[in-house]
Amino acid sequence: MSQDDDPVETREWLDALASVIQNEGVERAEYLLGKLSDKASRAGTLMPHAMTTPFRNSIQPSDEKRMPGDMFMERRIRSLIRWNALAMVMRANMKPDDLGGHISTFSSAATLYDVGFNYFFHGGDESRESDLVYFQGHAAPGIYARSFLEGRLSEEQLDHYRQDTLENGISSYPHPWLMPDYWQFPTVSMGLGPLQAIYQAHIMKYLDNRELVDKDKRKVWCFVGDGECDEPETLGAIGLAGRENLDNLIFVVNCNLQRLDGPVRGNGKIIQELEGIFRGAGWNVLKVVWGRHWDAILEKDTDGVLQEALDATCDGELQNYLSQGPAYTRKHFFGQSAELAEFAKDLTDEDILQLNRGGHDPYKVYAAYHEAVHHKGQPTVILAHTIKGYGFGDGAEAQNIAHQVKKLDKDSVKAFRDRFAVPINDDELDQLPYYRPAEGSPENQYLQKRRRELGGYLPRRRRDSTPLKIPELKTFDKLLEGTGDREMSTTMAFVRMLTTLLKDKQVGKRVVPIVPDEARTFGIEGLFRQTGIYTSEGQQYTPEDRDQIMYYREDRKGQILQEGINEAGAMCAWIGAATAYSHHDYPLIPFYIFYSMFGYQRVGDLCWAAGDMRARGFLLGGTSGRTTLNGEGLQHQDGHGLILHNVVPNCLTYDPTFGYEVAVIIREGMRRMYQENESIYYYITLLNENYQHPAMPKGVEEGIIRGLYQLDSLDVAEEAENATPRVQLLGSGAILNEVRAAAQMLKEEFKVGSDVWSVTSFGELARDGQHVARWNRLHPDKTNRTSWVHDQLRDQTGPVIASTDYIRLQSEQIRAFVPAPYHVLGTDGFGRSDTRWNLRAFFEVDRYYVVVAALSALAEEGAVERDTVIEAMNQYGIDRDKPNPVSS
Repeated sequence: MSQDDDPVETREWLDALASVIQNEGVERAEYLLGKLSDKASRAGTLMPHAMTTPFRNSIQPSDEKRMPGDMFMERRIRSLIRWNALAMVMRANMKPDDLGGHISTFSSAATLYDVGFNYFFHGGDESRESDLVYFQGHAAPGIYARSFLEGRLSEEQLDHYRQDTLENGISSYPHPWLMPDYWQFPTVSMGLGPLQAIYQAHIMKYLDNRELVDKDKRKVWCFVGDGECDEPETLGAIGLAGRENLDNLIFVVNCNLQRLDGPVRGNGKIIQELEGIFRGAGWNVLKVVWGRHWDAILEKDTDGVLQEALDATCDGELQNYLSQGPAYTRKHFFGQSAELAEFAKDLTDEDILQLNRGGHDPYKVYAAYHEAVHHKGQPTVILAHTIKGYGFGDGAEAQNIAHQVKKLDKDSVKAFRDRFAVPINDDELDQLPYYRPAEGSPENQYLQKRRRELGGYLPRRRRDSTPLKIPELKTFDKLLEGTGDREMSTTMAFVRMLTTLLKDKQVGKRVVPIVPDEARTFGIEGLFRQTGIYTSEGQQYTPEDRDQIMYYREDRKGQILQEGINEAGAMCAWIGAATAYSHHDYPLIPFYIFYSMFGYQRVGDLCWAAGDMRARGFLLGGTSGRTTLNGEGLQHQDGHGLILHNVVPNCLTYDPTFGYEVAVIIREGMRRMYQENESIYYYITLLNENYQHPAMPKGVEEGIIRGLYQLDSLDVAEEAENATPRVQLLGSGAILNEVRAAAQMLKEEFKVGSDVWSVTSFGELARDGQHVARWNRLHPDKTNRTSWVHDQLRDQTGPVIASTDYIRLQSEQIRAFVPAPYHVLGTDGFGRSDTRWNLRAFFEVDRYYVVVAALSALAEEGAVERDTVIEAMNQYGIDRDKPNPVSS
């Protein structure tokens, strides 16, 4: 700041501002300052660009809403929760295998959670749904400890912490898959919780604006670590929250100033940094920096000397003031100047120790939470200043090692017990017993009353929802009948099915189409006018294409979620919709369509979280396959997406070729997910290649669903003395038509018969085979079971050749279950830009290579001459010495 050349004038301006605040209020002062800023800007004055306020609490002591409960009772309960969380982790690590666990994160956030549980986290009742709470993953022991006090978890369950394979085990972190009645969200993959929370709030408003579900006073609470804010996902969508005015969203950032290895911003101030970022994104920012013991001292700071020193102190030094003790603080902070020393002259070392941080003061936290839940028009972030390892004394408090601490020595345990007045005797400390007040005790009554008044316990998750009536397959008869002489892509088949679903009286309003700014690529821009693109503000402008049939229509009640060039955001919107059955008791049927290449490899962690969260819905990988996307090249061509999605245990992957296959798969998926309440989701590939689609053959529905059915059978008239050689040809997706063409060529040019099989899902075939193999292994006294692949192919003749538009591993998955010699073709290697036909030749998966592969397999069995293979390659112009596409 430059030198003050006229301090008298400065004082007059400051006195005038103080007079306005005193006599007319803060709002009037804000208005006048805004007018002055506008005037100065128009005059060309360079205005300060900082988006931060002084390093102090946002709410003045005189404006704080008073916490209504019994602070002393709540502290006793909070202390017991702290103890049980510590005991649970330490007992787990007394076992031989050293199960690990985290105690420092919860120790810093205990007050933040406790105030929420006591006054703000609504558990849901007959009049409203519960709040949605994203708990910080590393704080899970504290949440379990509270549930133990409430009687929801037993000692046995606490003793089985991090032992998920046991019947009464409880998971290391929040995992709905492992604890489906308890955890609402998985959060420990840092950054994903905040991103998902924003889109959960987004979906909540979407449901409300479409008048499907009343959000009422529901809030989405997200607890975040300050170190977690370095994850791009954490802050990546805060602009959406500000733009959409998500006032149903509250972030609580636990600013203990430490990440896993050391300070978050040792040389800076993370709270100030985050304030500027969130404020710039349009959030309401509330800082809870200092506790009550600072109030009287700060009130004496009439000249701002103390505030200036606090503003200038970096986070690394703030940690020193705690870890090094009060003498260090007196010397290095208050000892910086005579003016600062004056503030500490009457403070004892114990007084300096009591200068608490705001995140550990329930009154300050309550005031911030009260302000947050009543704020309108903006999301709110609460930046709460805390201490990592709070209560652990010299063993870990505010030290760089705090995150890794999972054990304390006996003296530290004793000091912890004494500090929090836990009624455990000295001779019991070695056993680290849990402590739960008796039923009917004042503590138990208080704890239960607080939750009763808030509608019930949290965390709590709804497993299922009322089943939906799913349309019959015949509803999609236009797809089942084929296209005749017309050509169509499977993408357009899907769009037709989607359009039919949107018009269905039973489920139409529940269908949620989601695109990341690629609707025109996938041919669904026709839905713009039909259903509208959702925006919370409605359309405030006249679109330039208003005179066109498919103009860009935004609407507050729009049904399409168009999330921009933002795969992670669109995936989170899908997750929010795909879990609506649980979080809103209102199942939505989301269809998220995207470039398949920009699927799992870009948002894989979110796909895994969706599985953990028991999401239900459809992911559609458009322009799928290595060779179907003309001209785009390496970074757009997907030859591995099916394999990647298939690693999620409850994700079913399909690669259909024809419209009727798309219809059967999606209809079956809706039946399983929304009628039978199965916690699965689907990844289905779609093509942009146009070709004729046959009508659905009779009786193939089961084969489509299970992954394999016979499509064609081509026979060659046998000569009297010689058996006709025969092969089994497998194809899927884009390459099935090449396989069918190859079958004709084999018959007409080489007198080889064949059966052509459509493989809709190598992934499901592999899982079926693996389940059968396991059953057989564990039941040697029973008759062996057989897989679907084996059952379909066992009575067929000849070797089996598979060709797909994916890497060989896709079709290799079923090798163990194929009852014949098995040969696979695939598109291993990087993609290329060219025509489909050149690409398929380059990757050696087209009809010509299928013919050569079939002849080669027959030659190995002696069914045809080896020269026949060479003749075929010469005939088709195949250079057998060209570089391998895998490495070229």
